[in-house]
Amino acid sequence: MTRPDMRPRPFGATKNENNDNFFARLIKNQRFLAFIGLVLLVLIFFPLLKTYSQKRLIEDEMLQIKEDIARYEVETEQLQEMIEYLGSEASLEAQARMNLNLKKPGETVVVIERDDLQNIQIENRDKEVEASNLKKWKDYFFNPKS
Repeated sequence: MTRPDMRPRPFGATKNENNDNFFARLIKNQRFLAFIGLVLLVLIFFPLLKTYSQKRLIEDEMLQIKEDIARYEVETEQLQEMIEYLGSEASLEAQARMNLNLKKPGETVVVIERDDLQNIQIENRDKEVEASNLKKWKDYFFNPKS
């Protein structure tokens, strides 16, 4: 007698075909494989992102350092020119004339003194420079000079 739920097995089939183990079913499941692939991509992506951001920071820092080097080279060149000038005879002569009031033989020195009116004008000009813009506008509108 044959049972109605029994069918003949195809050639090469095993007895427990429907009762595959848990891991075999997971490997055959496309969703699980897609999930595993996504997890692997994420695990690869985050270290790459971190490495890329570190690389960008290092490149920015290198660019800043190169700009600093260029600026310092220009500054060094200017200081070298200043050192050469200060070591020259022309600089020595100019400093002696200005600070020590020395003169060459045969020269006459002329001293021009400022009078009190010029000194007052210079002091007023200095005070005007020190005044804030707000004070200047207030004086312009409310204290007009005749």
